[in-house]
Amino acid sequence: MPYLSPASRAALSRVVDGDSAATPPDALSRLRDIRSVLAELEKDPATLEAVREAIDGGASWESVADAAGLKPSAAKWRWLGTDEEIAERHEAGRKRAARPSSVPTDLPGLSVSEAASRLGVTAQAIYLRVSRGSLRAETVELADGRKYKRVFLDSDQAEQQVEGTQDPA
Repeated sequence: MPYLSPASRAALSRVVDGDSAATPPDALSRLRDIRSVLAELEKDPATLEAVREAIDGGASWESVADAAGLKPSAAKWRWLGTDEEIAERHEAGRKRAARPSSVPTDLPGLSVSEAASRLGVTAQAIYLRVSRGSLRAETVELADGRKYKRVFLDSDQAEQQVEGTQDPA
């Protein structure tokens, strides 16, 4: 009994058929066929079943990772946990990958680095002031899930900035 899903077997069959054809398919068709095999194998339940069987049989995550050509942390990220935990982790990864890479410019307050620059201190000093309560900061979460720490300078701190009388921390 085959262990691959029907979709994986069909994708693999297209590659084998194209490879053994008297006239090979055009380059783009070959590329599509090869990539479809990779995509189907990646999501094939047989992969997760093999990993779980290996772990249940006493294999280490290091050996599973080696067999899969991954680092142990990557193998665990892909296959550790229940089906629901894995699906949730992968969905979160897809959402992160789909986010825009630029930082929005219309956020309230200042970034930590902007506040540090304005006050003439390091970013670590800003975090220290926030933890001590001498600076107000909030984490702003956007609709797409991105989060940014924003610092709000009060009028005394703004005056210190202008007068150059900043305290070191």
